[in-house]
Amino acid sequence: MKAIVLAFFLVACTAIVVEAQTGAQQPTARTAPAVATGAKSPALGEFPPYKAPRAADSKPDLNGIWQAFVTADIDIQDHDAQAGPRPDIMGAYGAWPGGQGIVEGGEIPYKPEALAQKKANAEKRMVVNITSDDHRHDTGDPELKCYRPGIPRANYMPFPFQIIQSTDNVMFAYEFAHALRTIYMKEDKETPKDPPADSWMGWSHGHWEGDTLVVDSSGFAPWTWFDRAGDYHSDALHVVERYTLVSPYHIMYEATVEDPSVFTRPWKMSFPLYRRMEKNIQLVDFDCVEFVEKMLYGPYYKNPSE
Repeated sequence: MKAIVLAFFLVACTAIVVEAQTGAQQPTARTAPAVATGAKSPALGEFPPYKAPRAADSKPDLNGIWQAFVTADIDIQDHDAQAGPRPDIMGAYGAWPGGQGIVEGGEIPYKPEALAQKKANAEKRMVVNITSDDHRHDTGDPELKCYRPGIPRANYMPFPFQIIQSTDNVMFAYEFAHALRTIYMKEDKETPKDPPADSWMGWSHGHWEGDTLVVDSSGFAPWTWFDRAGDYHSDALHVVERYTLVSPYHIMYEATVEDPSVFTRPWKMSFPLYRRMEKNIQLVDFDCVEFVEKMLYGPYYKNPSE
């Protein structure tokens, strides 16, 4: 009998100790912070006031690896899940998820003839026609062909990118197709305001408005799209981006798009960027050229392994 009583006593003591240890190990982050009387909790999609850490020049420190978790690369407007290309052999592997749009107000103000071109782009997004002139860009999503994604699309593709910030320049290194852009923070004879030539990623100058990095870009080649749905622009594209740190882990991103050749007025998109927090996080290689050579060049392609 004494042995039974002693056994129950030991079990009870052990349970108390384990419970105490478990409670002590719970991270404080699980406990909601106290809210001052009369203060309102932030609404969904909003953040409490935040003072960002400073870089060497006393500007907000944006250094890090960031990624958007939206499905806008498929369609920047609201969209349902869809089978994607070749469902007969790809099944769910090739399906595209549905998602909410990132266009403020939900509408892209196309001119009538431009809207018709957008629809034609969508119908021929998988049609690849490689020729020796600019007509090779008439059909086929540039992402499909592993071309540089352009701005703002590079910022919401399903790949991370790294911001490397200094006093004179801010560099964006994208995992997709080794895309790279430099934001010039000073204007001089080596980095004039006007773009020296059109390019896939444009020509960008930046400045600070309070704690927000504002990037003004133009000089875009007319061949990039905004998404797989065929949304596009001309060489008159002008993009103004705003990057604002709203927490240690989030940047609120906004882009105002202007192109009088395609749209009747400027329009805006916005979404959060999330800091990648893995201890060993780094960009990895996604050199997609080798994945598309056979598709692009067909009979002219030679398998290097043969």
